[in-house]
Amino acid sequence: MGKRIIQQRRGKGSLTYKTRAKAGLYRPGYPRNIEGEYKVIGLISSPGHSAPLAKLINKEGKQLINFAANGIYVGQKIKIGGTSNGDITTLGNLKNGTKVFNIENSQGDGGKFVRTGGSAGVILNKENDKVTILMPSKKEKKFSPECRVTIGILAGDGRKEKPVLKAGKKFFIMKSKSKLWPRTSAVKMNAIDHPFGSGRGKRIKSKIAKRNAPPGKKVGLIRPRRTGRKKR
Repeated sequence: MGKRIIQQRRGKGSLTYKTRAKAGLYRPGYPRNIEGEYKVIGLISSPGHSAPLAKLINKEGKQLINFAANGIYVGQKIKIGGTSNGDITTLGNLKNGTKVFNIENSQGDGGKFVRTGGSAGVILNKENDKVTILMPSKKEKKFSPECRVTIGILAGDGRKEKPVLKAGKKFFIMKSKSKLWPRTSAVKMNAIDHPFGSGRGKRIKSKIAKRNAPPGKKVGLIRPRRTGRKKR
């Protein structure tokens, strides 16, 4: 009798495969209507994010949590619509070459892009009511000038620079995050464990999974735009 493969077991949820409750403890972003000036009253180390968070408050006592820019400190004033490091503003107010992070995909969504520690996008140009940003992936993406961003480089850079020298240390790091480790390559599994498994045919061809395929079959190329070599 067969057993559920790794994707199916992960989808069911268990002690091995679960989402940590602490990951959703803080929801950084921009509320729909924010204006004026805020003050940094604390820096938060969130277990669900790779970058530190900044806790802000205004004169009326309204609080918000946003990703912390590199170099900000407790007591710093954050302006909504400003042009200094850590300020929150819209893309239309900034010059070319400005580094930004936590970029909204559409106006008012609170921020969707460039939210990993140490990352930043660079404004390249503005034309035809669109602002082009060079993303950390080195790809260009266009946004509306009304989309809000935070100025600067996101804090938390260098978190992966310290090497993990022992396998045991890596094991306990992954265990604390409820991750399965070490990861086994699919072609090294038995046929019963994965569609790519078995001793024969190690030189597998990429498989295209259907859109409505179940978790056990959704392996290989997931809804690719194209396959094969590009012809010049």
